[in-house]
Amino acid sequence: MEKRKIEIMDTTLRDGEQTSGVSFSISEKLTITQLLLEELGVDRVEIASARVSAGEFEAVKTIMKWAAEHGYTDRLEVLSFVDKGVSIDWMVNAGVRVQNLLTKGSLNHLTHQLKKTPEQHFEEIAQVIKLAQQHRIATNVYLEDWSNGMRNSPEYVRQYLDFLATQPIGKVLLPDTLGVLTPSETSDYISQLRTAYPLFHLDFHAHNDYDLGTANVLEAVKAGANGLHLTINGMGERAGNAPMASVVAAINDFLPEVKTGIRESSIYKVSKLVETFSGIRIPANKPIVGDNVFTQTAGIHADGDNKKNLYFNDLLPERFGRKRKYALGKTSGKANIEKNLQELGLKLNEEDLKKVTQRVIELGDKKETVTKEDLPYIISDVLDSSLYEEKVSVESYVLTHAKGLRPSATISVKIDGKITEEHAQGDGQFDAFMNALGKVYNQKGRSLPKLVDYMVRIAPGSATDALCETIITWETGNRTFITRGLDSDQTVSAIKSTQKMLNII
Repeated sequence: MEKRKIEIMDTTLRDGEQTSGVSFSISEKLTITQLLLEELGVDRVEIASARVSAGEFEAVKTIMKWAAEHGYTDRLEVLSFVDKGVSIDWMVNAGVRVQNLLTKGSLNHLTHQLKKTPEQHFEEIAQVIKLAQQHRIATNVYLEDWSNGMRNSPEYVRQYLDFLATQPIGKVLLPDTLGVLTPSETSDYISQLRTAYPLFHLDFHAHNDYDLGTANVLEAVKAGANGLHLTINGMGERAGNAPMASVVAAINDFLPEVKTGIRESSIYKVSKLVETFSGIRIPANKPIVGDNVFTQTAGIHADGDNKKNLYFNDLLPERFGRKRKYALGKTSGKANIEKNLQELGLKLNEEDLKKVTQRVIELGDKKETVTKEDLPYIISDVLDSSLYEEKVSVESYVLTHAKGLRPSATISVKIDGKITEEHAQGDGQFDAFMNALGKVYNQKGRSLPKLVDYMVRIAPGSATDALCETIITWETGNRTFITRGLDSDQTVSAIKSTQKMLNII
């Protein structure tokens, strides 16, 4: 049996731009339009509202010029108004070929906002549709507040749809304008209209105020909706619109009788681009496109994935152009470490793996972010530590750095069970620390090795809280040796490297 095709209209550039603080530039709008049509594979794009601003007019004009050159003019739509032809003139000058006419879908809106009778409203709508025809502009019709119309004035909705059945329109657009529908209501209302008006093309437009947008969309499709209005990353007014990624994945996995033309493998790429252009960050836990959704944190999950993928579901990251990650932190187990080592091409014996796992857990307890790229440094740090018996430890220290004053350090060092404290100044915090340490060793009639090289490494792509490795080369007599320290604070990592030196000597 051939699957029923569901049309997807993306309204990121129109309804999505109503997200507070979002305004796309002309070039950004054009780029997003091109990606939506050619990369993602949406059927239609609602690119703007008519009459909004001069900038919006220039953006639409630019997009329509590109569309005319590539055969997309019939797939680009603009929200228009019942305004005695003002919107029509605006669209004609911008080169728009399809209008989505905003009308009243509830008696409450009609009576209290327009203060008109249904007959007056219908007459004005008919005039706009006729004028659009004369300018070769196709018309789809939005029934604003349709969901409340079905709840509270269903007779008006039927009267209006009976009128629309007499008009030369393309699609009937049914918005849950205030995001108030439940899945059962969505199913009931769409089913009623599907039965009563079998020839209408019905688009459903969900908002997400109760976080029910995706659920409502699935019910609308099952009830016979022909098309859906979605936005990238769920952008839109208030809590936003039904999100493209979640809806497409759910349709593909749970509604085998229908299909869309969306390329799942392009969803993440487009989502990240819209995130960049809009300035609205994708929540880390947002399904499909969030940073964390394909990251296993608990060690038991990584272990299960090693044993027949026990913690996989159908949402495989490769579907969306992504990869599964195994987070490193306080809940990591050996399996998490092993998964990351595999990706790096590294292998440890059981004893060393235990030591590295323990070190990762300790770092996670300190709320430090540990990445796969940090692992080689952690391994080096841990395995270095096993080369000597720890008889010297830096118990505590206070480092100060103030403008106009020399940096200083007060340290407490335990050597063979005895604690010594000293204070010194220096050219920097670590220099002050080393000067104080020198005083401790002078008391014991001993000298410190000479520091001959100091290098700091941070994993590629790291943030400001990244682990840094300080590698210090020491020289004593005829001997030269290297120690490494690891911490998210550069000075602390240098102190840790120095403590290793103290134990080696």
